[in-house]
Amino acid sequence: MSDEPSSASLWHGRFKGGPSDELMAYTQSLSFDKRLWADDIAGSVAHVAGLAHAGIISAAEQAAIVAALTKVADEIGSESFNFRAGDEDIHTAIERRVTELAGPPGAKLHTGRSRNDQSATDLRLWLKRELPAVAGCILELQEVLLTRAESAGDTYLPGYTHLQRAQPVLLAHHLLAHGWALSRDIERILDAMVRIDVSPLGAGALAGSSLPLDPDFVAGELGFATRFENSLDAVGSRDHVAEALFALTLTGINLSRIGEEFVMWTSEEFGFAALDDGYATGSSMLPQKKNPDIAELARGKAGRLIGNLTGFLATMKGLPLSYNRDYQEDKEPLFDAVDQITLALGAVRGMIATATWNSERMQAAADSEVNSATDLAEWMVQRGVPFREAHAHVGQLIRSCLAGDGSLRALVAADPLLGSDAAALVAPGVAVQRRTTPGGGGPAAVAVQMERFRARLVLLRAAVAGLLR
Repeated sequence: MSDEPSSASLWHGRFKGGPSDELMAYTQSLSFDKRLWADDIAGSVAHVAGLAHAGIISAAEQAAIVAALTKVADEIGSESFNFRAGDEDIHTAIERRVTELAGPPGAKLHTGRSRNDQSATDLRLWLKRELPAVAGCILELQEVLLTRAESAGDTYLPGYTHLQRAQPVLLAHHLLAHGWALSRDIERILDAMVRIDVSPLGAGALAGSSLPLDPDFVAGELGFATRFENSLDAVGSRDHVAEALFALTLTGINLSRIGEEFVMWTSEEFGFAALDDGYATGSSMLPQKKNPDIAELARGKAGRLIGNLTGFLATMKGLPLSYNRDYQEDKEPLFDAVDQITLALGAVRGMIATATWNSERMQAAADSEVNSATDLAEWMVQRGVPFREAHAHVGQLIRSCLAGDGSLRALVAADPLLGSDAAALVAPGVAVQRRTTPGGGGPAAVAVQMERFRARLVLLRAAVAGLLR
């Protein structure tokens, strides 16, 4: 009587009995790695082509295996595939079904391949598809920010440091600030793609194979830019996953910052913006409430993304070469990060696209006389006063104003070092016009910046489109 379990594992020849239920329940990854099925099939088709290319299997065997893989793809795609209890992961499930369909040729599918290089290849293929899609979603948000900046006109608001009013800036300038930050998020994704675009297939379990495999051929079949240089490194490293998680996490942090501002801006205390009803929620108890849940969740989910990144870094930190089962933990945080960022980008995009601005409230806050303090100091600098002296002199006038000794404009007009010409700088709407340096928040500088931002988006669109092809 055979000792082989009725539902054979991939390693059943070495073991007398079958795996325990507890082992299978704890080690299974099918519940989350089944989303790699299309990548696993693509990798398998290329691997089989490589086996035929090397003369390891015949053309007829290649055709039979590919036909079975195509059938499996149809079954999984139509949700008619019958997963079984013994299917530990998506790789096992597909290979088991291919063998059922193709017979003896199907048993040759795993020749010269390990699940170590197979799963590593699948995840890289998935990243090559999904990260550019995320970059495309970031671009869509940037386009909304640009559209809102273009339509903002001469609306201005206070710029803040330390969450204290500092100097007036155009609303367009503020919106474009987020747009530029998101540009760097796309650039990080594009940069990470260079290191993701390396095929591990052919590295085997850790040391390659004695079979005459051609990893360069298979890499070309899969559309990878290159293949691995070191088989130990190919299956024993996941720095590209950590790098992808970092890029996604930083995108989430940038969305969190936008969310924080919209939470504040839509509060009655600020009153700078109002949310469209379709992008806000109400209260189960308080009839008057209109809550910025998208903004709050963008802020809250950033912590979840940080946890995904730091958790995986902790998983990686002590692993010796080469593959260790710990690397099964690479997929869930990565899948979750992509899912959460994709949802967040769409929701934040809609929130911003449909929000309305309260220009009067913004400008009233920006026109507080003390927000012109720097302009007064710089006015004195232009007349030969050292900046530190000018800073101290204006600071004294601000202190007098806040103490109730008069309006800042009146105090400036009466001051012998300043006078009526300088007092004109305190008038509403003047300070924002004086932000003239390149990249600054005034009208002329913002007009130039907007053109540069449009040009940047053109370049980013082209770069992302190149990856999506």
